[in-house]
Amino acid sequence: MQGVLTGFAVIAVVIGVGYVIGLRGYLGDQGREVLTKLAFHVASPALLFTTLAKADLSVVFSSRLLVTALSTAAAAGVFVAVGVVRHWGVGRTTIGALCSSYVNSGNLGIPIAVYVLGDASLVAPVLLFQLVLVGPIAVTVLDLSGDGDKGPLWRRLLTPLRNPIAVGSLAGVLAAATGVHVPSPVMDPLTLIGGMSVPAVLLAFGISLCGSTMPGKGPDRAPVLLSVALKSFGQPALAWALAAGVFGLRGHQLLDVVVTSALPAAQNLYTYASQYGVGERLARDSILMSTVLSVPVLVVVAALLG
Repeated sequence: MQGVLTGFAVIAVVIGVGYVIGLRGYLGDQGREVLTKLAFHVASPALLFTTLAKADLSVVFSSRLLVTALSTAAAAGVFVAVGVVRHWGVGRTTIGALCSSYVNSGNLGIPIAVYVLGDASLVAPVLLFQLVLVGPIAVTVLDLSGDGDKGPLWRRLLTPLRNPIAVGSLAGVLAAATGVHVPSPVMDPLTLIGGMSVPAVLLAFGISLCGSTMPGKGPDRAPVLLSVALKSFGQPALAWALAAGVFGLRGHQLLDVVVTSALPAAQNLYTYASQYGVGERLARDSILMSTVLSVPVLVVVAALLG
């Protein structure tokens, strides 16, 4: 239980600092926007490259990854289906689908993997899957669905290569796959810059809470409640059913995939929503509510399967 509580305590403190910064106006009116742009365009791509460049890509070929992929697709698919029926729009539906299935595998998943599961590498499959596949696909959809002139077809097809998140992820995978050794004069500055990503995202999220109403209210109430229900209960239940019933996982392997699926929505989803100017309140409320709910959910999962 210590790992669960420690991971959430760290996140809560940094978000709280961001809230105080916003409340006191230390960064001015544009503070949140500056932090968001810093994370999206600079720090997050650097973090993704340095993380993936040193990753063991063999984790891609594992039953745990298949469980993660299927449960992620199912949770996101349910939200997309409802979004289409309710006419929530492409951008808003994309953000909601991410909030329903994209787990906080980095700044929360890693400490929980260490303290609860006993091995930080166990979160690697979901981390790689999200960074290499889900994230680039989602930001590409957001790019192509934005307002304004999208340009000729060839330019639209090259959208992933113009997105900093996708570029950082793909460059890291390429370095790991080819075994290229990135020299220290290059890797060290990137590591230093990448270290700003998580704090910047959490601080921006905290600033966004200033003056906001209670989560789950207003015009985004329906998509928020749906995404939170899918993320907090639907995805872990799907992961358990697939892992135990289809792939025959037992013991620690079953615990691993259910715990990672029960992690809350990732804070960087708010960065995506803010960067593209769509579904910001949906992302903020979904992240906040799923983070709060994931505490008892993770405690119950650890108690039942641990």
